[in-house]
Amino acid sequence: MVDNLRNDILMRLRTIKGHIAGIEKMVEEEKSCEEILLQIAAVKASLEKVGMSIIQEHAKDCILASEDGKATYEDVQRIINLLVKFAK
Repeated sequence: MVDNLRNDILMRLRTIKGHIAGIEKMVEEEKSCEEILLQIAAVKASLEKVGMSIIQEHAKDCILASEDGKATYEDVQRIINLLVKFAK
């Protein structure tokens, strides 16, 4: 993984971590379910973006790692399996 992508992902994860701490505080303060669920949805969306960034990088790495710069059937299958697991 390229350093700037790694740093971006770490920054996003730290932001998500802070967001989750905020949700925890909202629960402690007995904020409305609607407000809490809205924030949970925001965290889920952020995590999905981070996950997709990681999958994209992995897909590029699989293709570039091959001798001829082309993905093999096994490479494609691994990427598909990751996408299926991530989408669940």
